Amino acid sequence: MNPFLFRQFRRLETKVHELNYLFWECTQRCNLSCRHCGSDCFTSAKDQDMPLEDFLKALDTIPNPFCQNTSPKSTASRTSSVKLDESDSRTNSSSRKDNIDRLIVVLTGGEPLLRPDIEQVGKEIAKRGYYWSMVSNGFFYTEQMHRKLMAAGLKAITFSLDGIGENHNWMRGNPNSYEHTIKAIEIAAKERTLDLDVVSCINRRSISQMEEIYQKLKALGVRKWRLFTIIPIGRAKDDPQMHLTNEEMVRLMDFIAEKRQLSKPHPTTTSVIAASDKTTSNIAASDITTSNTAASNIAASDKTTSNTAASDIAAHPEQEMEVSFSCEGYLGKYEEKVRPVRHFCHAGINIASVLIDGRICACPNIDRDVFSQGNIYTDNLFEVWENKFQAFRNRDWARKGICAGCKQFKNCLGGGMHNWHSRPDGSTSLSDLDNPLSCHYHRTGGC
Repeated sequence: MNPFLFRQFRRLETKVHELNYLFWECTQRCNLSCRHCGSDCFTSAKDQDMPLEDFLKALDTIPNPFCQNTSPKSTASRTSSVKLDESDSRTNSSSRKDNIDRLIVVLTGGEPLLRPDIEQVGKEIAKRGYYWSMVSNGFFYTEQMHRKLMAAGLKAITFSLDGIGENHNWMRGNPNSYEHTIKAIEIAAKERTLDLDVVSCINRRSISQMEEIYQKLKALGVRKWRLFTIIPIGRAKDDPQMHLTNEEMVRLMDFIAEKRQLSKPHPTTTSVIAASDKTTSNIAASDITTSNTAASNIAASDKTTSNTAASDIAAHPEQEMEVSFSCEGYLGKYEEKVRPVRHFCHAGINIASVLIDGRICACPNIDRDVFSQGNIYTDNLFEVWENKFQAFRNRDWARKGICAGCKQFKNCLGGGMHNWHSRPDGSTSLSDLDNPLSCHYHRTGGC
């Protein structure tokens, strides 16, 4: 797609900032000890699991014409506090109501399946008319758990496969992780009404296994495989085996580009949404879709009418698995070779999160000390969404360091928001950020 037209689409999307994804860091407890964990989770977490009722109170601040449980007070508060641009048809109240059912709640952690009330969580979200999904390591995803979660309204799920056999176990810190993950993927892949997304963190050990992982996932019936790399935060910060060299980064791009050439376009939940979204501007609408937005293993699949997508996929069994690179950063010449759409960090534009301690942010791996916008225990979630998040929606502050004089800044905007982290000395203001942690454009041959 023409870069100028895409920038215009991005500008309009930012102006409207329709909330499509709400991540809930519902626990920081985890049964694994992954080498690349950005949250540094353990079996016994510092913060207690957030009570379901606390999250639901925050969720209910979002105007929801499909649910009687939504507080009239919070809806009225939102209407009176937000000034809408009447010249933009996407920002009027009827347009908002027409699209509120596109919100998907994504459970992340930690490992969400460690919550004993996980079924109840799903049922309460579904009862409000929202789709919900989950990011899981798959260790506890048995047939019995699958049936329970499907009955609770689960629509999409993301599992991680970070290598074959021992390479995956090495990454996850558990000798049985690979076996459990493969079984979980196998169970989910058979459920045609469930949108399954498999992600892989490509590191210096797994890069040699990309073809093997590809063939394994195809054999399991996976339709979507998303690859990403690690930025130096959390446990991965000082682990040289986690970080690809620039040559390996190019090798990864070439691999994805080759696989995308093999795959034929097939109906996905994303394309169904794009086709039915009458609020998208007329700027090459057929080329614009809402990309999967996961900075680092966070993410879940796009929401749509599952039965429609499932029947379409079942009608095209010969199609190749769709392979793509994550939304980490701008890739220059590789942009449309490795992704369905050009780079667009949706954090704070279409994505918000409720963190374990109640803080309101965007993708959970974004620096929460610098970029948190409020707290559900003191603020109205939807009012914060409508009126704050300015650091996400105006990226002029990122014109510093290596980004200051870059000719590609208009396309990159400093890369993914998760690439901007505060200094080890604890500096927490926007002005303390010097450079992004990684420049994908230069790493893949940009100049």
